[in-house]
Amino acid sequence: MRKKNSDGSRHARVLVLVDESNIGSSVRTAGRGLDWLKLREFLAGPSTGRDLIEMVVYAGLPPATPTWQEERDKKNKFMHWLRSNGFMVVTKDGSPAEEGHYKANVDVMMAIDALELSVEMRPDVVILVTGDADFAYLAIKLRRRGIRVEVASVAANLGNLLKSAANEVIDLAPLFRAFDLMKVQESPEPISPRPQQRRQRERFRSPTPRNL
Repeated sequence: MRKKNSDGSRHARVLVLVDESNIGSSVRTAGRGLDWLKLREFLAGPSTGRDLIEMVVYAGLPPATPTWQEERDKKNKFMHWLRSNGFMVVTKDGSPAEEGHYKANVDVMMAIDALELSVEMRPDVVILVTGDADFAYLAIKLRRRGIRVEVASVAANLGNLLKSAANEVIDLAPLFRAFDLMKVQESPEPISPRPQQRRQRERFRSPTPRNL
């Protein structure tokens, strides 16, 4: 049974899809570490009056080669932390690119899942946490299904194509300013084309790149 608000209207069911590399890059540009628990709470926590169906994180892994094994282990540890804190995680193995970087484009996976999950889970709202303009057509396709689409990113950096494709833009800039300042650099990121817990758990901020 779906929950209802005090006025008798039911809570909107929300599906959140996150482009981990894209949003990680945005928060690092702001000089902050990404607090995943605060991000989830901000987008679809109890205070929003919405019911979170799933928050799915799409992430590229360093290549499965000896050269990248240490960084791959770090990223897998981060993926395990996300899963243990209730996030659904979808990963893709990367391939080596120029020195010190790798490619792991998850856009196609995220777009296909968005369409399939919109049929299977029947959300009222889909929040795309990305600033990648390539998702503009996906937003339009979801809206054609009667689903409200919101794009969450730094509004000042969004192009008109993605802005106009969504019903609403959620500006994450104020939230980013509430995160801790970025401290040590830990691991490289892939190159991209362009509920409350029972007990307090350790917060995890996504790894940051070297040699960028």
